[in-house]
Amino acid sequence: MRKIVLAAAAGLGLLTLAACSEKTQDAASATATSAADDLSASASDAADAAGEAAGDASEAAADAGVAAKDAGAKAADAAGDAAAAASDAAADAEAELKK
Repeated sequence: MRKIVLAAAAGLGLLTLAACSEKTQDAASATATSAADDLSASASDAADAAGEAAGDASEAAADAGVAAKDAGAKAADAAGDAAAAASDAAADAEAELKK
């Protein structure tokens, strides 16, 4: 159904152009060409913006990964230090009890 309507609209447009003067046809052609150029430029700009956004998102994800890795390493170091301190404190407490 949709194809029939589109074909009918296109046919009607062609008949309308056929009934126009050559000057009107040239103006319509120039308008259509200008609109196509504008649409192409807009699509190109949108594609460029999407590419830049994807690049920015990729960089942000990489930075987040590095930050998470650094935070994990610091947490592991802190846990190790805490375990060593607890072990030393337990040894000191045991030594005090033996006195």
